[in-house]
Amino acid sequence: MMKKIRFYLCWALLSVLAASCQDALELTPQDYFGDSNFWQNEAQVTNFMVGLHKQFRDNQFQFLRLGELRSGIYSSVDRQATSLNELPVIEQRLEETSSGVNSWAGFYGPILQINLFIQKVETVSFLSETRKSYMLGQAYALRAYYYFHLLRTYGGVPLILEADVLSGTTDAVLLRKARTVEAEVLAAIKADVNKSITLFGTQAAVTDKSQWSPNASRMLKGEIFLWSAKVYNTTADLAEAKSALNAVIGTSLLPNFANVFAYNQKNNNEIIFAIRYRVGEAEMTGVAAYTYSTFNFNGLHYKDSTASAGVGNFLVDPLVLAASNSQQVIQRYGYTFELFQSFHVADSRRNATFYDYYKVNTDVKPFVATIKNTALVKFLGTIDANKRYFSDDWPVYREADRLLMLAEIVNAEGGDPASFIQPVRDRAFAPGKDPRPFVSAGKDANELAIFNERTKEFVHEGKRWYDLRRMKYSAEPLIFKSANHPYGLLDKTTQAYRILWPIEAAIWTNDPLVKQTPGYNTARPN
Repeated sequence: MMKKIRFYLCWALLSVLAASCQDALELTPQDYFGDSNFWQNEAQVTNFMVGLHKQFRDNQFQFLRLGELRSGIYSSVDRQATSLNELPVIEQRLEETSSGVNSWAGFYGPILQINLFIQKVETVSFLSETRKSYMLGQAYALRAYYYFHLLRTYGGVPLILEADVLSGTTDAVLLRKARTVEAEVLAAIKADVNKSITLFGTQAAVTDKSQWSPNASRMLKGEIFLWSAKVYNTTADLAEAKSALNAVIGTSLLPNFANVFAYNQKNNNEIIFAIRYRVGEAEMTGVAAYTYSTFNFNGLHYKDSTASAGVGNFLVDPLVLAASNSQQVIQRYGYTFELFQSFHVADSRRNATFYDYYKVNTDVKPFVATIKNTALVKFLGTIDANKRYFSDDWPVYREADRLLMLAEIVNAEGGDPASFIQPVRDRAFAPGKDPRPFVSAGKDANELAIFNERTKEFVHEGKRWYDLRRMKYSAEPLIFKSANHPYGLLDKTTQAYRILWPIEAAIWTNDPLVKQTPGYNTARPN
């Protein structure tokens, strides 16, 4: 594992040097990290932080994969004559031989980059204290974010908080690292996010919301401490979570849900922190794989399932996907049609998230819909110079998330969460138009209502798997099957260990100190 980490770190730092420094060709590094010639001025430090954000963007689909693919809203049934991706993940069939993700999700490369950044920037003298504190605040929060994903994915993981791998050691045995217990990983994550907030102090957030900011750290702290309170039963952390979320300033819900994600609405008031995409710079990975193949419409698909008499035109390319700039437009991932149907027809999120279409049998009259399907339109991007670019920003944190986390906290405290839930519903239906306004009905019923709201609000934002693990009914996580709610995916008696992901054999083969995630069969020799 460590050999791979060192390779990724070397490659990534060299990428930053090559891509970000105007005088890169003049550098003559004395070792493979170029250490003696880097960290010499503010521009280099700033460019390195830009590189860390670029790596963060490169991991967007991994964040989505870990936070959503296992959450029960993905279809395992092919509906467009294509083959679906990642069925072992979607169907909860993970094992050592099909681990779903490899190499600890690839997060140790960025983590070691951040460790290097922290080690170097803490000692430089050419930065003002204000600038140094701000950039270190970003770094500590980014490291906490990566480790928070690792904790929720694997439980205990190797905890590496120093840039020891840069010491020049080449002995792989000395670089081995066992998995740290969950409690210690969680403590390190809390320490990092708290240090980030302390370093930011009272500094104002950057105007560019694609850069980590004080508000983003407050959101991350709220999420971490809420997880700690509900998953690890440290109920005192509820107050910490609430305080952090209430400290977020300057945000508000947009009146129109679709505008939150619109290409021409970047840095809008609802966004707290987002991964930035732009035409000519980068596109969001994989969005096209949630749409359709125009070849498979084959003159048998309608938009409206009520076109039973054959009124209207068959679909050709209603979302103008054939003009895609670079991504292959074909459905490799499909949300269940039941998820689409769970939206009330008056809910504006329904059609701002999905485009529904139907394959019909034309041999009978009236026509009969034989296949019901949806394409994701939430992050459809923009048309520029007759090309489609999937370059909408991907929110990591936004105001609706803050409100619904606060609703969850208030509910856990035994209070009425209506003041936090109803604004989200009012935006979905328009004020005064909600057909079922929220009414507090007890802790369990409220928890399900909050969960349902989050499901509709955050499709394709990588949150539902974590919600299932964190949120509870009758003191049991929603992830476990129960007669009291319809969301459970795992049997607690026989499958509780599957809330965590297995690691592939290559990890413990390269590092014998690393043990398989408890519960999974391993081929490791005795």
